[in-house]
Amino acid sequence: MLKPLQIGLIGFGTVGSATYQLLKRNQHQIQRRLGRALQIRMVADLDTEKVKAVVDADCAVVSDASQIISSDDIDVVIELVGGYGFALDVVSKALETGKHVVTANKALLATHGEKIFQLARKNTCMVGFESSVAGGIPIIKVVREGLSANHIEWIAGIINGTTNFILTQMHEKSWTFAQALEQAQALGYAEADPTFDIEGVDAAHKCSLLAAIAYGIPIPFDQAHIEGISQLQSKDMQFAAQLGYRIKLLGIAKRTQQGVEVRVHPCLISERSLIANVEGAMNAVMVHSDALGTSMYYGKGAGGEPTASAVIADLVDIARTVSTDVTHRVPHLAFQTESIDSPNMLTIEEVITCNYLRIAVADQSGVLASITSILAEHGISVDAMLQQPADTTSKQTELIILTHEAKEGVMNQAMAKIQKLPTVLMPVVRIRKEDFN
Repeated sequence: MLKPLQIGLIGFGTVGSATYQLLKRNQHQIQRRLGRALQIRMVADLDTEKVKAVVDADCAVVSDASQIISSDDIDVVIELVGGYGFALDVVSKALETGKHVVTANKALLATHGEKIFQLARKNTCMVGFESSVAGGIPIIKVVREGLSANHIEWIAGIINGTTNFILTQMHEKSWTFAQALEQAQALGYAEADPTFDIEGVDAAHKCSLLAAIAYGIPIPFDQAHIEGISQLQSKDMQFAAQLGYRIKLLGIAKRTQQGVEVRVHPCLISERSLIANVEGAMNAVMVHSDALGTSMYYGKGAGGEPTASAVIADLVDIARTVSTDVTHRVPHLAFQTESIDSPNMLTIEEVITCNYLRIAVADQSGVLASITSILAEHGISVDAMLQQPADTTSKQTELIILTHEAKEGVMNQAMAKIQKLPTVLMPVVRIRKEDFN
């Protein structure tokens, strides 16, 4: 039997404590699979008394993370503090001392991943980050290893549970965004400051990592197009439903002949698709590849034990491959370093999608003809249309138009021209539509 892998855990919040308890609970099963034990020997957290009340006597508890990094007895450091500053310092120093790292910190990797992985290669260390995307769903391993024989055409995922919970409430209960957000915060799905979630930044961190692994490119977070859900209105949820669609916040990575797109924004998707029916705080990721076709991976994208499950899976991988020759380890971003390329990254203006338009107009003759004429001038054809009954008091109505595919830049030009019509009374609302059939 090999000696136990000695682990230092930095951060004992929801995920940190769950990691310790899950490893303790399932230690026998894990050891049967692995042939050696995984032992958390040190924990660093500012609230040492809280930690001591949970861990066993053989686990040292410290308030200073540098004690874990400087310990010669520790083989692997788990970083679960989040953020950019302190976490980057901890991870960098751990790698510099030759310790492997496991992290759930998608923001850190999306912004500093290139530096971290380079440092890991220099010191022949491994960095496990399965828990950084979609919680307990093993999507990193699927894309990096399970689909390694495939050419991946696109990835589309609901990868932020907070926004999916909010959109579910807006659809099912006709709540406003503010009402749904308040409920999400009351239930603990949303932070007191939910900006990263509701404005799409968290999903963009995750989508960027998936894109890098799928296509063998540098992590493209700074080139991702990001839109959130804070401007969505519940009536758009209802109009979409009347047309047979649901609205979800999706992270999309796609490779076309023109280049690679990485984007996060609300989308209309057919209510018949599996991903449209992912409700509440659940996550789901669809991957379309040439050999397998379309596959979907569904589960809890956050929470203590789901995320801890992925953290421990990374520990198991490290324990299995720690003695493997460096050249035979699975690369952090799936592709060999010398094979990483820099493709053309498409701006949002170059992306081609279908569109949902909601246009508040005066209730008078010729309005629809003027709008469809402008769309036709720009080569944009109409797929479906819904007209609401006119308000007899204000003498206005709303037109809902679904278009066929158009380049974003062209659609923007058409929308600008439509907006200038004297019969268009409010800003035009546009939501992109995706077809995953």
